[in-house]
Amino acid sequence: MKLLCLLFSFSIFAQNQWSENYELKNNGKWALENRENPFNLSEQNFNDYNHQGKIHASSYPYDQTELLFPYKIFEKAFNERQVYNPVMKYLYWLARKSSGYKTKEKFFQGIGMYTYPKNKKDNYSHMPHTKETKMGLPLGASLIEQNKAQGLTFGCASCHSGNLFGKKVIGMTTRFPRGNSMFVDARKMSRFYDPIIGKVTFGLNKAEEKMLTGTLKNLKWVRAKDPMALGLDTSLSQVGASLHYRAKDEFASKIDQGDLEKHPLEVKAADSKPAVWWNLKYKTRWLSDASLRSGNPIFTNFIWNEIGRGVDLKNLESWFENNEKTIQELTTTVFASKAPKFLDFFDESDLDLQSAKRGEKIYKISCQRCHGVYIKNWSLNEEMSFKELVQTKEVRYHKKTIVKDVGTDPLRYQGMKYFYKDLNRLSISKKNKIIVEPQKGYVPPPLVGIWARWPYFHNNSAPTLMDVISPVSSRPKKYYATEADDKNKDFDKTLVGYPRFTELDKRKNKDKYHLFDTSKEGMSNTGHDRGILVDSKGKELLSTQDKLDLIEFLKTL
Repeated sequence: MKLLCLLFSFSIFAQNQWSENYELKNNGKWALENRENPFNLSEQNFNDYNHQGKIHASSYPYDQTELLFPYKIFEKAFNERQVYNPVMKYLYWLARKSSGYKTKEKFFQGIGMYTYPKNKKDNYSHMPHTKETKMGLPLGASLIEQNKAQGLTFGCASCHSGNLFGKKVIGMTTRFPRGNSMFVDARKMSRFYDPIIGKVTFGLNKAEEKMLTGTLKNLKWVRAKDPMALGLDTSLSQVGASLHYRAKDEFASKIDQGDLEKHPLEVKAADSKPAVWWNLKYKTRWLSDASLRSGNPIFTNFIWNEIGRGVDLKNLESWFENNEKTIQELTTTVFASKAPKFLDFFDESDLDLQSAKRGEKIYKISCQRCHGVYIKNWSLNEEMSFKELVQTKEVRYHKKTIVKDVGTDPLRYQGMKYFYKDLNRLSISKKNKIIVEPQKGYVPPPLVGIWARWPYFHNNSAPTLMDVISPVSSRPKKYYATEADDKNKDFDKTLVGYPRFTELDKRKNKDKYHLFDTSKEGMSNTGHDRGILVDSKGKELLSTQDKLDLIEFLKTL
């Protein structure tokens, strides 16, 4: 009886904490707790759930997903030793050449995925091996078996893991996610596929043939578009546009609706970068615009991800009911994820303690009211090492997540208004108490790990922290994005972000792929200055030294 009561209490708590009225325990304005352990698990259970959740993050757990590419084709295309027929060798060579990828590794690198850490030192987030990583596949690449056919798909870590100067960090924004472009290419290719030719060419068995045919057929219910710039993601547009072509019933049934006008999100810009995970523990509303006002965000992630893959929502709803523990494990991992610390990547000499202390005072005046309180160990007057001294003892964010419109590019938050009603009417949304409501503005996020989150703003329009805390007029109109491979070449530790390239003209026409142009629609770098950084007359409130001190403080968060 006692066990039943405990289970019942656990279930009630788990449901209530995702409601729109939930508040974190607080002292008025600021929360006194976070949800690092969202289900109040014992230490042993928490560690077990977190371990298993990391596996789910890399190896996609929804085994009924309907967009799978037979892995046999993929393996043969990149492994000529498996192909003996000279005609087939030529066809696979042609496929590689037309795709632009010569090896399996180059393919995954090209779509923005990261390899499993080579050693413990580089495994910053202690990611466990999965069956896929043991086969040499990157984080997020997932193999799912259906009816004795093995299919390739992609999991959470495809967009939410990062390479930070050689170390792999789970929950970080993938710097150059290109998953949405794969759907664009797949839809183009599907028009030319013939099942009979495919069977002969690829040597598929019946189960693999069925998988490929089903995938290509299911692409009819998927709408995707390329991002406006490398580093941004069009998932919101893909979900909204894909729903548009399905029936308007509670299961968004895959029934042909006849000729329909294009959905607005097929042409309108609404791009943003994937968010970091470690901030979620401090929040009560989700997404960069707080439009998800109720419901566990992990449920929403699955729903949106699968709508963008043409899911049968009845199957997904049934899977949710039978896999509650899987959802809890993945939720635990997401909320327990840790931000990378500056001194785990740089020397103590790269951090000026006195400057950081001056920056703390500036932060309290200029930033704290929106971005929260950060109590530093240096305020405790205790004997500590330098590395301990600069750490944050406690984070106090809002008891309920707030939304502010500070003039940054509005197209991302405006994009939600085009399909939120379609999401709310779904049976799966109602069963999981998911409510979406468009907001005006964005969440001023907690700043934990802010040093590692460049480029900045939801649309990557500010290449450094210095740009974020400077007036719009002094922010660069264009910049070049790079991977974060070399901390000396790819990172400016003074300005915190991409190094300045003062000779843009010399690189012009040579590297358009990595060029970010803020004059394009949806990529504006406006906002976050009036009333924050400049007064009503346009005069800056912070001196250059103030900014450097503030940045030094932010590096310690």
